[in-house]
Amino acid sequence: MNWNLSWTEALGFATGAVCVWLVTRQHIANWPVGIANNVFFIVLFLQAGLYADAGLQVVFITLAAYGWWTWAHDRGPATAGALPVRRTTGAEWAWLTAAGVLATAALTLLLDRVTDSTVPFWDALTTALSLTATYGQCRKLLESWWLWIAADLVYIPMYAYKGLYLTSLLYVGFLCLCVAGLLGWRRALPAAVSRPATAVAA
Repeated sequence: MNWNLSWTEALGFATGAVCVWLVTRQHIANWPVGIANNVFFIVLFLQAGLYADAGLQVVFITLAAYGWWTWAHDRGPATAGALPVRRTTGAEWAWLTAAGVLATAALTLLLDRVTDSTVPFWDALTTALSLTATYGQCRKLLESWWLWIAADLVYIPMYAYKGLYLTSLLYVGFLCLCVAGLLGWRRALPAAVSRPATAVAA
């Protein structure tokens, strides 16, 4: 079992690192690589008793399919088929915040009462942050990187506490890549904003 767990964690480490690097480059291949990463982490997190994180991977697979389709088909103005980076609107922030708070509260209650999780609140919080960040990534919202950074700052000590040291190290790398992604997408933002506002309906 330990051997299988080690290989699962190692494969999750490798595919996760490649996936986030591809996202920072706005490369569409991040989505299939990310799906492979989700499958490895489902197994890993179930073995570690991180049930919300395991369930989150299933949701991630669905969102990855949506993101893959969106990046391939959603056309911004004069972008030759590429979805442009943009800022999160006030309305989007309002419903993302509400959804995050409600998801954290509901998952904390569920994990505390139904599972043997030793970190129900933190597992729930990272799940909610990751879901809202993934939605933002699907729509290329610049501020989605801040949500990922917040999630990673909780994931790193949580995985170390659960003995998943390689995964904790991976999330240190994720944190660095998130900062790089934020800076890269911010550089792409002015060009996107300055284009003519003649949007084509998707």
